Amino acid sequence: MELLATRKSGREVHRQWPDDVKAQIVSESLRPGAMVNEVAERQGLKPNHLSTWRTMARRGKLVLPAPEDAVEFAAVIVVNGHRQSQIDLLMLWNYSRQTNG
Repeated sequence: MELLATRKSGREVHRQWPDDVKAQIVSESLRPGAMVNEVAERQGLKPNHLSTWRTMARRGKLVLPAPEDAVEFAAVIVVNGHRQSQIDLLMLWNYSRQTNG
């Protein structure tokens, strides 16, 4: 669902995207072979907007939906005493699936 606020003249002012829609679009951008520019264009938004949402997800401010494929286990990666973010782990998981066939 997309909400549009308009001025009295009918010109678009600001679009508000619900968090679940943002998360779904970010998830789509993380699929193997996906490109931010292409996903953004397909969804009708600017690539920098999508990049901002990806940053929000990386920082834990936007919760991504669970992957469509069942995951048998999930690795926790600790670097310099800090747990990697959900988006980094999802990107690593996607990469491992590509390389391990």
